[in-house]
Amino acid sequence: MKAAAQRGTPMTRASMVIAGLSTVVEWYDFTLYLYFATVLSRVFFGGGAQSLLATLAGFAISYAMRPLGALMFGIIGDKLGRRHTLLMSMALMTLAMLITALLPDYQRIGPAAGYLLLLLRCLMAFSVGGEYTGVVAYLLEGAARRHRGLVTSLASAASEIGALLAVGVSALTVGLLSQHNLDAWGWRIPFFVGAALAASIWIARSTMQESPDFERQQARGTVPTSPVRDTLAHHRAAIWRTFAISALGSITYYVGITYVPVFLSTTGTLGEGESLTLSTIAAVAVILVTPSVGTLSDRVGRKPVLAVLAVLCAVLPSSMFALMANGSLAQIVAGAVVLACVAGGVSAVGAPATAEQFPGEGRLSGLALGVTVATAIFGGVSPFLAELLIKLTGWAAVPGAMIAVIALAVLPVLLTMPETRPIA
Repeated sequence: MKAAAQRGTPMTRASMVIAGLSTVVEWYDFTLYLYFATVLSRVFFGGGAQSLLATLAGFAISYAMRPLGALMFGIIGDKLGRRHTLLMSMALMTLAMLITALLPDYQRIGPAAGYLLLLLRCLMAFSVGGEYTGVVAYLLEGAARRHRGLVTSLASAASEIGALLAVGVSALTVGLLSQHNLDAWGWRIPFFVGAALAASIWIARSTMQESPDFERQQARGTVPTSPVRDTLAHHRAAIWRTFAISALGSITYYVGITYVPVFLSTTGTLGEGESLTLSTIAAVAVILVTPSVGTLSDRVGRKPVLAVLAVLCAVLPSSMFALMANGSLAQIVAGAVVLACVAGGVSAVGAPATAEQFPGEGRLSGLALGVTVATAIFGGVSPFLAELLIKLTGWAAVPGAMIAVIALAVLPVLLTMPETRPIA
């Protein structure tokens, strides 16, 4: 096995499939929270004008835990192996989702309900911190060099399957129950589903083999003893580049996809059920576009694809949000699909582009320092900030303007970064 690792032989297909599907749970949970934000605001914060902002603020605050979790799990993954960190993070996610489903609501314990929800969101964010970066590194290290973009982008596609599952379960729950039953007990159903899904993924992960790149490090004696310190000392520019790429990917995803149902509900454009149905269409669009963009990056390179996507992010989102706020149903669907495709494209090529910034030694720690810090800032805070700015300005295109500002700021970094696509 170690000899195979030194030759760079790809991992077994079963291990790759399990790893690729693993991100379903992570994104099921976090998109579920946003898709169910209006419901959770009533259940845990008592309803009222400020309850939705409190719910979104809890989402933003919990994201501060992602970098901490990423660093801890990244160190484990860099020192003990990718498989260990993926098993530990999924076990913690299972526990957090199960306890969330069992929480008492605002009517039973008052404001303490909201604080307990926030505590569990922080635990979930901590465990998720090492999840996505661990999976991306695992897929990149196990894929054939000429297919790294396609294979690694599947983590993004699987994430959207999780989002699709979340919106499907949410839409079904909202559609079948009255608001009274939904607020009384129905909201628990999607979280029980998530806990069962996480447990099943943990069982599947127990059969995965270790990353060939980590086995190469073990065989050569190059496993880092201080991965964070080494990465900070030798790869600061790479950390900055991954931060920039992830900033664009985070704001396009969390504002351009997961915030859209809240946007449509709060602006009165569509009801909760209709907004969730629209999100299903957007999720399918992302699943379809992701492997195509990943394959394109294998052929022409990560740098040009990211640069073109950044230009699209600077031009399209403001008009798409304005269109969704004032247009017909067909225009609303078109706007949501365009936003989803652009965000999905950034995520698809961003996955291999960030992981390739670092060597195998210390890769997870490098991703933790760059990717998850950007996600905490531009992913967790963005939905709350978008909602707040709309309330303050009354301008429906504010979320799109936020995306455009980040895209313009990141574009110079993308244009000057070295190409990371393997030549062969």
